[in-house]
Amino acid sequence: MIVCFDVDYRENTAHIGGLVFLEWEDAEPFRAYQMVIEGVHDYVPGEFYKRELPCLIQLLDQITEPIHVIVVDGYVWLSEETKGLGAYLYEAIRGSVPIIGVAKNKFQRANTAIEVLRGESEKPLFVSSTGIETKLAADYIKKMHGDYRFPTMLKAVDHLARSW
Repeated sequence: MIVCFDVDYRENTAHIGGLVFLEWEDAEPFRAYQMVIEGVHDYVPGEFYKRELPCLIQLLDQITEPIHVIVVDGYVWLSEETKGLGAYLYEAIRGSVPIIGVAKNKFQRANTAIEVLRGESEKPLFVSSTGIETKLAADYIKKMHGDYRFPTMLKAVDHLARSW
């Protein structure tokens, strides 16, 4: 199974959404998870993972299905030497599950990301990964359900995270 996560913040409170789905082409999730966490860290530029990682771990601990791949909103690697959220998550779960990061905006130093064009969009998504070849990860994101730039499941988990 595959899980994708997103987090929405209101001051020091986070609302985390997670969708579990069976196949990359699925249009509907198998199960949805949500959680509200109070007292999250303030955002610190360059240390975003310190705010988001504990939220993802707490929701991941609630998921009962066997997870084979995790998709996060953002980068796995910011550069070849600099970890992004996905790499910190991979480290936190001791490399037990591959992580795919899907970022909406280009990060200048993220030279390990692959640009993925979906639908008729001329604006790419930026895919990075750990525990799985980045080319394969990009192929998975490209074949996800949906006719537009953002795959259906990633749109849905964004909406879920914002649905306080």
